[in-house]
Amino acid sequence: MKRSIAVLGLSLFTSAAFAYQVTGPVLDVTDTKIVVEKDKEKWEIARDKDTKVSGDLKKGSRVTIQHKMTATAIDVKDTKGKDGKDKDTKAKDKDAKKEAAKDKK
Repeated sequence: MKRSIAVLGLSLFTSAAFAYQVTGPVLDVTDTKIVVEKDKEKWEIARDKDTKVSGDLKKGSRVTIQHKMTATAIDVKDTKGKDGKDKDTKAKDKDAKKEAAKDKK
């Protein structure tokens, strides 16, 4: 019983770890997005048919939006230099050479 409660608590914690919220007046609302002003910034958040809405959502309403950030694409940039070695590897090689020079003295 204790184990299932711990697992439930952990799963609630991990799902909440990536949840965010924004509160402010609605500037614009369509079937695919909602624009809210927070601290003089416009926050445009996508929405779809599965977005749960409680109350009468319209321009001017004050809302709190729960949302998540999810990666849709990730481009990894190559960190290798002209000699084909990774920058971190170069730094480690340089440190190793310094240590070897110290050991010879």
